[in-house]
Amino acid sequence: MQLRDYGLLIVPGGFSYGDHLGAGKLLAVDLIHRLGEQLQAFVAAGRPVIGICNGFQVLVKAGILPGAPDAVGTPRLTLTDNASTRFECRWVYVAAEPGSNCHFIQGITTPIEVPVAHGEGRIAARDGAISALEASGQVVLRYVAPDGSPAQYPQNPNGSLGDIAGICNAQGNVLGLMPHPENAVLPHQHPRWTREPLRVEGDGLVIFRNAVRYAATL
Repeated sequence: MQLRDYGLLIVPGGFSYGDHLGAGKLLAVDLIHRLGEQLQAFVAAGRPVIGICNGFQVLVKAGILPGAPDAVGTPRLTLTDNASTRFECRWVYVAAEPGSNCHFIQGITTPIEVPVAHGEGRIAARDGAISALEASGQVVLRYVAPDGSPAQYPQNPNGSLGDIAGICNAQGNVLGLMPHPENAVLPHQHPRWTREPLRVEGDGLVIFRNAVRYAATL
């Protein structure tokens, strides 16, 4: 069985290896050691990959996101401790970046509400890295206030530069995000589902629907 036999890869959330030696680092080493060439081929072929929370950390530590390092081989960004210095578990709003080339955010025209649960979700980057990602359409999601205005803590739960909640690779087929869209798929997953009009579906489902639709075109 080979990775190429599958149409979609999701690296899920969870504290892989107990976050020892840094969130996602050991699983990233394991992934590259065991599936490095297959994973590179999978991504190069344009097949969809999603890394959620710890999975996002894994893709960054493995060098898959945001893509090629700088000229001396140093990663352009990393995910590190929350600015609050504590674990953050809450529901937040994120907005899709209009200029993003990511395949998984089609149809997201207003902020969506999804939960976060992480202690190391703050994006820190080298000088100029965020501007470069914005220019290349690799910034996908940003934390926002409920009305779509710029976020303040705790609306931005980790203090990420530019309120960034998710990025993609240059091709747009690899998405990494700190929020958990899989925990916002069914209406009753929302904490206010008994106090508000019943939703047809959770806000996070659109990301997976777009991923499956895109995979079907390959």
